[in-house]
Amino acid sequence: MPIKLNLDRVMLEQRISLTELADRIGITLANLSILKTNKARAVRFSTLEALCRELKCQPGDLLEFVPGPASELPGPAANGPGQPGGV
Repeated sequence: MPIKLNLDRVMLEQRISLTELADRIGITLANLSILKTNKARAVRFSTLEALCRELKCQPGDLLEFVPGPASELPGPAANGPGQPGGV
């Protein structure tokens, strides 16, 4: 996937644990772990906003474009009706 989340690096710089950050932004530890390990296929803007607020950073500090093969984006039916993707 050409977009990489540098959440682990920013968390290390801020000296904040996964558990503490999850509590602060109101996200499950499991979902935050998915983001931290770059296994997420999408990120909600509200989650990105909460991460930036708590980590006192900009979206560009967390997101990085890494050239490589583009991932195939799912169509609207891929997530089922009324179920937007993202963590």
